[in-house]
Amino acid sequence: MARILVVDDAQFMRMRISRLLMAEGHQILEADDGSNAIAVYKSSRPDIVLMDVTMPKMDGLSALRHIREYDPQAKVVMLTALGLESVVLEAVKAGAKDFIVKPFELPRVLSTINKLML
Repeated sequence: MARILVVDDAQFMRMRISRLLMAEGHQILEADDGSNAIAVYKSSRPDIVLMDVTMPKMDGLSALRHIREYDPQAKVVMLTALGLESVVLEAVKAGAKDFIVKPFELPRVLSTINKLML
């Protein structure tokens, strides 16, 4: 199973995603903003990052760029309630491997994780 970093400023969302993924056997790390996500990524090197786009201090797109600069092979999936095409394009250009719109369904998240673990 994968070691997954879940990044979201909303604690309830981190808990929800973490519980669902732990039930599937994944190991979970958490961060509450982009700057903490970078620090956790550098210290733990997770297999996959699930990261919210909109967060205080440092947003997900900025954190994505920093993580990909540090590790060009990083597998980052962006999560957001904003299904805006411009945000999707910006995330993909910055190196996001996929983009999931909230509210998400567990099968969609698991499918993305399984695809990235191949």
